[in-house]
Amino acid sequence: MLAPASGGAVPVARLLLHPTAKPLVFSLALLPLALMVWAIFWDQLGANPAEALIRRSGDWTLRLLCLVLAVTPLRVMAGLPALARFRRMLGLFVYFYAALHLLGYAWFDMGFEWADVLRDIAKRPFILVGFAAFVLLTVLAITSHNQAIKRLGGKNWKRLHQSVYAVAGLALLHFFWMRAGKNDFAEVALYAAVLAVLLAWRVYYFISKKARQPLLHKR
Repeated sequence: MLAPASGGAVPVARLLLHPTAKPLVFSLALLPLALMVWAIFWDQLGANPAEALIRRSGDWTLRLLCLVLAVTPLRVMAGLPALARFRRMLGLFVYFYAALHLLGYAWFDMGFEWADVLRDIAKRPFILVGFAAFVLLTVLAITSHNQAIKRLGGKNWKRLHQSVYAVAGLALLHFFWMRAGKNDFAEVALYAAVLAVLLAWRVYYFISKKARQPLLHKR
């Protein structure tokens, strides 16, 4: 239950609508980048700094992707429609960290030799699925603005952006194959569990919403 406005405690919904809420979320989403820059300058990236930067940017891509997918369940279950105003920004930050992840791979691993990058994508399945996820994310980022919604139509736009679950599946597979070489699946299992719960909720919500529609038409 939210505390009443007259009781001194500001309701969560009002905090989410406060003018400073978006700048605060923006700053928090930049914090992982700031920590990576800090680690570079203070030599805190370990014996293989390039690999550490690639891994960290990839980890934050997956974490923010889970957060984006959690916005709608939290909005519905907590009765906080104002949460939706942060979804686009968080989604673009997913793309930002994914781009950093790809840039780190192309720079540190491949030296910006694009012919080698293309051969590596075709040769290694975990690179291929990661690149496929990035391509889909690019489409979602390009069509995230209001003009794209008008041009595509609301229904088509929603269908297109539901492919974020395909992005999540590809990203998880990319992460799984990457960790398979070291036989380290603990984090993979954690992300898989989180994404499975979020997907199950989405399926349940879709089915229950469809079931309610005939009842609403009868009223």
